[in-house]
Amino acid sequence: MEFSFTVLAKSRKHRGRVGLLRTPRGSLITPAFMPVATYGAVKSLSPHELYEVGTRIIVANTYHLHLRPGEGLIRKAGGIHAFMNWKGFVLTDSGGFQVFSLSKLRRVTDDGVRFKSPVDGREIFLTPEKAVRIQNALGSDIAMVLDYPIELPAGREETEKALEITTRWAKRSREEFLRLKHPYQMQFGIVQGGLYEDLRIRSAEELMEMGFEGYAVGGLALGESREERNRILDVVLPILPENGIRYVMGLGLPEDVYDAAIRGADLFDCVLPTRNPRRGTVFTSEGKINLKSAKYAEDFSPLDPACDCYTCRNYTRAYLRHLFKTNETLAGRLASLHSIYFYNRILDRLKEEILTENGLTPTDLHLHPPA
Repeated sequence: MEFSFTVLAKSRKHRGRVGLLRTPRGSLITPAFMPVATYGAVKSLSPHELYEVGTRIIVANTYHLHLRPGEGLIRKAGGIHAFMNWKGFVLTDSGGFQVFSLSKLRRVTDDGVRFKSPVDGREIFLTPEKAVRIQNALGSDIAMVLDYPIELPAGREETEKALEITTRWAKRSREEFLRLKHPYQMQFGIVQGGLYEDLRIRSAEELMEMGFEGYAVGGLALGESREERNRILDVVLPILPENGIRYVMGLGLPEDVYDAAIRGADLFDCVLPTRNPRRGTVFTSEGKINLKSAKYAEDFSPLDPACDCYTCRNYTRAYLRHLFKTNETLAGRLASLHSIYFYNRILDRLKEEILTENGLTPTDLHLHPPA
């Protein structure tokens, strides 16, 4: 089976859509949220638990897996799916976000990025081609090109320079990807251009000429306002190919994910749904709550009365607060389970609404499950 992406239904109320990705590994219905599994694990949760709460695709990090344990070992294990015993899909970031997040430990050149390893201090030179080769060895389903995101707001000159580097790196990445011809992997280009609409359009057009299987909108959720982000999405998403997946990177809060989904985005990722719960903060149908607060000490209601996840069906706010106050690791696990389920349900409800508008139901989709 070859790769294909088909739009199954569109909303009449907004630009949201339901899509079907078919790959040699199986099928994925979009829109879909991707929890972050930096080192091949979503913190505190097992792959089985992730699958049980509806997750079908995760994000792993090329840069960090290259440092530990190394792509060679993962290839020997049978690839990232076998290594972590995950039966869903895996998207691997290229290391581009580390260009932003590790700015004190790196130097960007036209050829690539020189990093000082945070593990042992050795120098790592990551080129666009090397990022492709690492992801090829990892065996992910979707591989991202190496890009150059910058903090927002940024001046036009700096933004345009980063865009030009991103475009050159994308071309080199595509050439290397096509040379290697991985049978089970797609490659996505990443649209940059900061908050400048004309630069975003230019970036998208240059990438589309290279013929990627999907396209991401990068360089957002890096300091801009919600309104600024949505303005850029309103410009970029409609010009990306109809039959290609649209991925908005680094989102975010529940409302950010919803904003992007109703504008026609298909994939989203962020660390917040697992990072915040481990620290006691969770998103619920009643808003964000801090479970460490004293006001929940005798609150015997479910974490979220409107949620039917395992945590909400079995545990109270008082018990969860007790776990956090006594530093029990179960606290973060139960809160994270709810959080990822909560994000998945936002998109599940949106999918159901769009399908209903079109006279369809989820049972009409005929999925081929991941192998």
